[in-house]
Amino acid sequence: MNLLATAICLLLALGFALAGASRVGSWLIERRNPPVGDFADINGVRLHHVLVEAGARPDLPPLVFIHGASGNLLDQMVPLRPALEGRARMLFVDRPGHGWSERGSGLDSPDAQARAIAALMDRYGIGEAIVVGHSFGGAVAAAFALARPEKTRGLVFLSAATHPWPGAATSWYYDLTARPFVGRLFAETLAWPAGVFRMKAASACVFSPNRMPDDYLARAAIGLVLRPAAFRANAIDVAGLYRHVVEAQKRYREISAPTVVISGNRDTVVYEEIHSAGLAADIPGARLVWVDNLGHKPDWIAPDLVVAGIEAVAGFETDLDKVSAAVAARIAGDAFGPIEACPDEKPELAPAG
Repeated sequence: MNLLATAICLLLALGFALAGASRVGSWLIERRNPPVGDFADINGVRLHHVLVEAGARPDLPPLVFIHGASGNLLDQMVPLRPALEGRARMLFVDRPGHGWSERGSGLDSPDAQARAIAALMDRYGIGEAIVVGHSFGGAVAAAFALARPEKTRGLVFLSAATHPWPGAATSWYYDLTARPFVGRLFAETLAWPAGVFRMKAASACVFSPNRMPDDYLARAAIGLVLRPAAFRANAIDVAGLYRHVVEAQKRYREISAPTVVISGNRDTVVYEEIHSAGLAADIPGARLVWVDNLGHKPDWIAPDLVVAGIEAVAGFETDLDKVSAAVAARIAGDAFGPIEACPDEKPELAPAG
């Protein structure tokens, strides 16, 4: 009995120590990555966002950017804002529960998050916009187009996650963290130390076979996802994605907005053959841009192609084939990862995906 009591006490002490370390770690992450934008109260939930006003002579309609899993608004704003500055009014938003946005109640589905983003647009008087969604953000972008077609000027999907995939599997830690009690316990004790240990290698795999920029983790503030509440919100999002897309894909044919789907053929995070090809087949008139040797991060690796996709849905006579060929030539020799550590099996959507 004494041995059992001692073991229980040791486990409790370890748990408290890990929880304390996670709290300190989260505090340090927040100190290093403070909010970069403003906050708006949307139906009782504070959404963190950056609104970039257009220049004197914008040539593009408003743009709304929706980031993927494990990310925040910086993941798109850092690479794409400089390429589009002055050309359009741009809205970058932390999805509910991510970055510095509050989670709120009932905002754990792409449908609900799309509605929140639409309400934020309404707050700023943004009528219709081109919506750019990366990875999980692609599911939110599609939900946005279905819920608010009158606000959808066009769609640009980047390595989107929008269709049911074989086995419906995600990483075990997402399924675990999404559970009511044990999930909170895991997020409060183990997510931060395990995430700190794995983040650099896992993020490199998200970029693979392309090279992850040396300053990516810092500039995109990816560490924000390791805070317990954000880690759990992210896990709930990803764990529930399959159920969402099973139903959502049945309605994609209702989308009438001009659409460009950008995908690499070496994506190790999502099944590009299912999601991107599926969007191109399901959305009437959608244009699929397929890039050889491109991984999961066209926003960082090929921002020029993303801009060309935006221009195409805006009605510009943009030669997407020429731009995509130039990108493919630029990254033809990429073989980073390392490849053996980043198998092209797509069993999950994580991290920063």
